[in-house]
Amino acid sequence: MAPLAYLLCALASIVCFAFLVRAYLRTRVRLLLWSTVCFFFLTVQNIVLFTDLVLVPSTDLSMYRMVSGLIGSFSLLFGLIWETRT
Repeated sequence: MAPLAYLLCALASIVCFAFLVRAYLRTRVRLLLWSTVCFFFLTVQNIVLFTDLVLVPSTDLSMYRMVSGLIGSFSLLFGLIWETRT
């Protein structure tokens, strides 16, 4: 049951990423760009989570998951700060 949940989370983040890309390309709002970058890295995090826990459970990929999530979160935080300054 857990692998299904991991796949559904990855699928949801891929869908959010696709919608954000489409919205950014249509409107060119920079905050959508930062949200897109964030969801790209969250998608990578979910894919690495599935790979780590289901496909190759003997390998520890937790550091890659954490780094990907941190990059995504910090990119959105940077975008929010940057957009309030301009």
